[in-house]
Amino acid sequence: MTTQTASTNQEPLKAKDFATDQDVRWCPGCGDYSILKQVQTVMAEIGLDKDNTAVISGIGCSSRFPYYMDTYGMHSIHGRAPAFASGLRMANRDLSIWLVTGDGDGFSIGGNHMLHILRRNVNINLLLFNNQIYGLTKGQYSPTSELNKRTKSTPMGSIDRPVNPCAFAIGSNATFIARAMDRDTKHLKTILHRADQHHGTSFTEIYQNCNIFNDGAFFAFTDKATKPLTTVFLEHGQPLVFGTERNKGVVFNGMRPKVVDLGSGEYSENDLWIHDETDIFKATMLTRFFDDPSEESALPRPFGVLYAVDEPCYEDMMFEQLDQAIEEKGDGDLDDLIAGPRTWVI
Repeated sequence: MTTQTASTNQEPLKAKDFATDQDVRWCPGCGDYSILKQVQTVMAEIGLDKDNTAVISGIGCSSRFPYYMDTYGMHSIHGRAPAFASGLRMANRDLSIWLVTGDGDGFSIGGNHMLHILRRNVNINLLLFNNQIYGLTKGQYSPTSELNKRTKSTPMGSIDRPVNPCAFAIGSNATFIARAMDRDTKHLKTILHRADQHHGTSFTEIYQNCNIFNDGAFFAFTDKATKPLTTVFLEHGQPLVFGTERNKGVVFNGMRPKVVDLGSGEYSENDLWIHDETDIFKATMLTRFFDDPSEESALPRPFGVLYAVDEPCYEDMMFEQLDQAIEEKGDGDLDDLIAGPRTWVI
């Protein structure tokens, strides 16, 4: 999104300048600490003006974020943060607005609002913390919990098919979709910078470990022993290569992706899928890499920018219409608007 930078007359801000004096009330070891630090660091590196930055959240562990950011902000209503952020954007197009939500807040009660902010392409940065569990209410299954998940609210296992956040975003016509994780801080910083550069709604799913109620949900992607075999980091214009010695890749087998061994002599990097973050068809496939259980052990989980295109922002088009109406009809009259064109006397 277009950001409001700090005045050149003041000293450059540091990450600590975006931290408040409030005690951070997350469980020790929570992945939210890492995300908080990286967001503060990125805001400082971008050169944001704290007086022109707002952090909006809904309800949940992740939604305590505004308390810990020395910016303007609001801890709003369950699932309704997109509505608040959209209204704020309409009121002030100069702000840098960051919306923080979780898998429960964003995809349960907030699913409808999530859909509309994505399809409208309101110019904000949307960070979705996904820990596949309800943490604040003590361990019930969430919309992104895997099938057969045993929790306090599903003692025999969840029978709900999980929401795929990135697939939801691409189905909502989002213009920027990315995935990162709390434990890979360097990559997370890179993605946050990319998200902020996007003009429109940037949707970033962040895998966040809840070490109390769902510890280890993403260890396969963060543990040094398994990470090289289970993840592929996307770079625009580069082939999909992964593996402990970059000896595996992804090709198209007809219309389906397939993992191949680059050391066999049958395939080289020239044969592999080349990532194009502007290609919606490839991006759709990337969001579905792990939907088929039979493929889960073979296809790596994609991290990075899955999709990014430039499209007009909602507020820009809205103000263009307003300017056009004023040019054609002049300033409106509120009383006339309320009365409407049809009145009668009784």
